[in-house]
Amino acid sequence: MTAVDVDRQGAEPPLTVDEIREQALGANPLRGILRAAGAVGEFYRFVAKVFHQMFTRSFVFDEFVDQAWFISRVSIVPAIMVSIPLCVIIVFQINQVLIQIGAVDLAGAGAAVAVIREIGPLVSVLVVAGAGATAICADLGSRKIRDEIDALITLGIDPITRLVVPRVVASTLIAVFLNGLVTIVGLAGGYYFSVVLQGATPGLFLDSLTLVVGSADFATSELKAAIFGLLAGLAGCFLGLRAKGGPKGVGDAVNQTVVMSFMMLYAVNSIITSIFLKLKG
Repeated sequence: MTAVDVDRQGAEPPLTVDEIREQALGANPLRGILRAAGAVGEFYRFVAKVFHQMFTRSFVFDEFVDQAWFISRVSIVPAIMVSIPLCVIIVFQINQVLIQIGAVDLAGAGAAVAVIREIGPLVSVLVVAGAGATAICADLGSRKIRDEIDALITLGIDPITRLVVPRVVASTLIAVFLNGLVTIVGLAGGYYFSVVLQGATPGLFLDSLTLVVGSADFATSELKAAIFGLLAGLAGCFLGLRAKGGPKGVGDAVNQTVVMSFMMLYAVNSIITSIFLKLKG
């Protein structure tokens, strides 16, 4: 065997045309942008299909009840545990300013503004996205990699109608419920800290609750929570049905659900708050 033969044996086989094309596309920085744009387009098509079938197909009520109970079970305790310290810290800081100017009896107004307008919807969707939507994504992703989704399609059952729509509706309604719960818990915690620890008058605290905020503020807060829960449910279902690559792919989809939900949350929150303050002003 000559040295040339040894070199030929040790050399890698030549690349095929498809491999060369794949490497060229991988080196192209626009590929990531095109993939992201394609994913956004797929998400919009998915949302359109969900809304179309939500109002044109029969609603699977049993699945909705199961999912509503499931999301409630994994979300109520975390929502309370997150809302208490967050509301108390913000109300405490507001009261510190009011104490400096001798207006601590207006603590109820500050607590109502903070809890009803922002903290309630934000805590609700953070919990729904962090606990509920991720659980939805993991469930659908596991079904996807086990080929259960393909089996439903083979049997003539639309997974959007059977699995996605009930989960999206449940996520929306539970987010509204959690917002009300967080509002009550936050105001109760603000009352305790303001009256017991910072010297506010109980009657004046309760009387000032409606000084700045009213029924329109609470309705807007509930609307925010509903939209946030809707988006979190859509993100969890969309990424769960796109999961591939085994258990690792499911884990990646769950992580993407959290990031995607939070990004949409802050964007929509800014838009709704700006519109509401503009109309109210």
